[in-house]
Amino acid sequence: MDPVIANAVDNFFSNMSPNTAGDPQPLEVIGAMCLSFVLNMLIGALYKHTYKGTRYSQDYVHTLVIIGTVTTILIMVVNGNTAVAFGMFAAFSMIRFRRNLGQSRDLAFVFFAMATGMGVGAREYPIVLVTTLIVSCAIFFISKQDAFAPRRASHQLRIRVNNDVDFSVAFEEIFKKYTDAIEMISVESVQAGMMSELRYGLVLKNGVQVSDFMEEVQIACGNNRAILTSTQRDLDR
Repeated sequence: MDPVIANAVDNFFSNMSPNTAGDPQPLEVIGAMCLSFVLNMLIGALYKHTYKGTRYSQDYVHTLVIIGTVTTILIMVVNGNTAVAFGMFAAFSMIRFRRNLGQSRDLAFVFFAMATGMGVGAREYPIVLVTTLIVSCAIFFISKQDAFAPRRASHQLRIRVNNDVDFSVAFEEIFKKYTDAIEMISVESVQAGMMSELRYGLVLKNGVQVSDFMEEVQIACGNNRAILTSTQRDLDR
């Protein structure tokens, strides 16, 4: 690296990393908030670019950016003050994140944004820049590579049957005909105990038409409710 550039980088980080025992100056607070905002905008863009599904929410991405930036402010305000820290903990313990997260990775992005905000608020600027870049690259890589994805689509089947139906044998032939794998997940009493709701996890055979499978299931359950939902997409297509 060019010595001039190297010195400029060292000076930048030395100026951005004052003695953390002292109170942050106004210009540093403004700079930290801007840095946190930019990094959390990067996290939001990464989430949008790597999202796979049909429930993408602009509101959720805005929330990520806000959470990360506000966390920076909170950490800088606390700044080793135990009394303020306990006061904030008591106040924010009453707040709940009331959005139903569509995917497990949504929760991971919340922690990612908060960790970035906390790092900037703690005035660990070089560490935050490096770790945010590394984690972002890792997320982008595993997303684009479809790492750990199953090779076959899987589904969940919900069926309601009358209590006089022996479901252990009523669907046995249908499952042998149409599925490669089947697992009983749960049996629940519904309709005031007059019916049972069955939940199965299954993998359909190659070439099976879902309409044919559901038609036979519908007949076997006595035309009661039958719902098939996809839990993993098929990567062989």
